[in-house]
Amino acid sequence: MLKVKHNKALSFDAGRRQFLGVTGAGMLATLLPGCGGHDDNGPQYPQTIAMGQQMIQQAIAAYPGSNAGISIAMLKGSSVVWQEAFGVSSVPSQTKATTQTRFNIGSVSKLFAALAATLLVDRGLITLDTPIVKYLPTFTMLSPQYNQITTRHLLSHASGLPGTNGRNLFTFAPVAGYAADTQAELANSHLKHLPGELAVYCNDGFTMVEQVVLAVTGQSFASFVQTNILAPLQMTNSSYLTSVPTSGSFSYPFADGTQYQEFVNAYATGGLSSTPGDMMNLAQMILGGGVFQGNRILSSAGIAQMGVDQSTGLLINPSPEWKWGLGWDSVQQPALAAAGVLGWEKDGGTAFYTSEFFVVPNAQFALMVTGNSGYEARKLAETLVLSALKEDGTIATIPPQVGGTVPANATAPSIAVAGGIYGNSDQPYQVIANADNSVQLNQWNGKTRVWDSLGAFQYRNDGWWWSNADPSASYRFTVASGTDSSGVAFSYRYLMKRVVPGAGVAFLTLPVGQQLAALPALDAAWQQRLNTQWTLTNDSPTAVPIVILKNPPGMFTSLAELPGYVLYGNEDLRYQLFVPVADTLAGMSVKIPGNYGRDLYEIRFASASSTTLTLGSSIYAKL
Repeated sequence: MLKVKHNKALSFDAGRRQFLGVTGAGMLATLLPGCGGHDDNGPQYPQTIAMGQQMIQQAIAAYPGSNAGISIAMLKGSSVVWQEAFGVSSVPSQTKATTQTRFNIGSVSKLFAALAATLLVDRGLITLDTPIVKYLPTFTMLSPQYNQITTRHLLSHASGLPGTNGRNLFTFAPVAGYAADTQAELANSHLKHLPGELAVYCNDGFTMVEQVVLAVTGQSFASFVQTNILAPLQMTNSSYLTSVPTSGSFSYPFADGTQYQEFVNAYATGGLSSTPGDMMNLAQMILGGGVFQGNRILSSAGIAQMGVDQSTGLLINPSPEWKWGLGWDSVQQPALAAAGVLGWEKDGGTAFYTSEFFVVPNAQFALMVTGNSGYEARKLAETLVLSALKEDGTIATIPPQVGGTVPANATAPSIAVAGGIYGNSDQPYQVIANADNSVQLNQWNGKTRVWDSLGAFQYRNDGWWWSNADPSASYRFTVASGTDSSGVAFSYRYLMKRVVPGAGVAFLTLPVGQQLAALPALDAAWQQRLNTQWTLTNDSPTAVPIVILKNPPGMFTSLAELPGYVLYGNEDLRYQLFVPVADTLAGMSVKIPGNYGRDLYEIRFASASSTTLTLGSSIYAKL
């Protein structure tokens, strides 16, 4: 879900930290002539299919470079009722994409980590609620509570691991050892929150599932999934790109006049290359309670457990729409919930691809769409799923659109205490309470190093602050307080943003920033680092940020409005506020559920005068 902020694909203009958010194959070939088709009983869902074809063709026509190829499949019961590929797999050769063309499905791959863990549970090798140190005794971190992390925490984004190991995440040649590198990085890192305290999108949690699988089975994660999941499900057009493929049809990114092949080296968190047709085999197994074509692959209890809302026990969860499953982004998909239907969703994004996977258990329905980034995958998927459910009678009507109309003004509550700077993993916000009871919101622009105005917002009778100029988003403030599992009292004020994503029928509420208090002034060692630039030195020369972004330098700066912090980042890493805790260490500053507290880092120096720094497992040298 909510795979946050997707990349604009073929130009790769976002960066590595943006990454990372299933009938039988033989029968399928006979049902689907050419690049599309339906079952032999005639087309089901004709209105939905016609709508989908039009939407996809329009998306490709609008941005023929970015949206080079899009592929889709739809399942009802045990029949694939629509599978079709659009556009091209290769821009230079204009090779048409087919239903066998593989796309990197990004974080949809997380479902296979959850399936692998479910298999280990079925076989009695692990339990979900046993600390992983029992199975992986080499795992360690600087925070002593690391030994409380369970497999359930890893699979539901509640582990407290910092976020994403950015080193060699996306490359143009395979790079081995990513999971081991991540574990080594974590040994020098602190937790960003206590295990189980909150859930914030965390790629490294799924990468650590790779290490658990290896430890208890002796097989690499890629090999284990291939043998125990992909092969039994006859997913013959799916694989992890652990080496340069010698066969198969692939979609290729095209950037700056050059065609590449993208490798995602974080296998469990985002590394599967697949087709929507293959994913319909997975969907059929899920809908069958673990059974595919008469063969049991997983236990029905395991499949059901993946669909259980894991957010109910979280201590901090200010977003009512976030219902994490195991592997699933949402087990109460908001748009489907608005229609009164239970739906499970997982989205995925890599540097160059965007995907959406929906399963609607009670309707025995599934949909998968994947393609070169730039198209609105969630809008397309939600629109088509709702249309199909109406067309087959599962729902009587599609929910009405929400938002878009600014409510009437209301008397604003006092928010004097809500002013100030709000940090996150992306770009800080500034909140100013105006004399006329409006709120001015600004956001830090790392390129120009100034605050960009988001406008003035008036309080409305629905309890949110709206802008007359832009009704696409509204804001409010909320405080989460209590006592954590260590007995420590806490109180965090969040800036909440409410948007209407996808088909536009349900709100999504996100904490996008945490209010930070001023700290004592920076000491001499940190003052001397302000305005210095640092360049990445230990990524593969084939790493996407190196090749496409040309290795932009990171820069230290500070905010006059928030003494005592350092701001570090670049267009790849984005811009985070760090808390200096020693001359050689700057720690994480925020604890934000959802997406805007993801991918946090610590900055380490070997000495106060060191000319190299370590951020995660990446090493930067001073320019």
